[in-house]
Amino acid sequence: MNACVKKTTRTRKSTTDVVVKAEPKKKRVVLSVKAEPGSTVYVAGSFNDWNPTEKKLVDKKGDGIYTATIILPPGIYEYKFVINGVWTLDPDPDRDWTQNGLGTLNSVLRVG
Repeated sequence: MNACVKKTTRTRKSTTDVVVKAEPKKKRVVLSVKAEPGSTVYVAGSFNDWNPTEKKLVDKKGDGIYTATIILPPGIYEYKFVINGVWTLDPDPDRDWTQNGLGTLNSVLRVG
């Protein structure tokens, strides 16, 4: 839902109304996945042009739970985790999946 802000500009001879659309509010999203401690884990998706090494997940406690926070505007995004170079679906049973153009599946992230 886009909010609109109406601005009025006045000069001596005329009045002009300009409608400026506010940017959708971005949301903080935390993604996490379990992998072997010591693994190298990234997330790649439609939100970062499928770059497999742009957004690294971190295992802060050394327990194999890797997390990353991303800030996204509302929308629907496809993604996969890249664990030690292997493209992997999000194993979270609450995530949706969709077929991609390569004949495999992508995880689906809905940001509201």
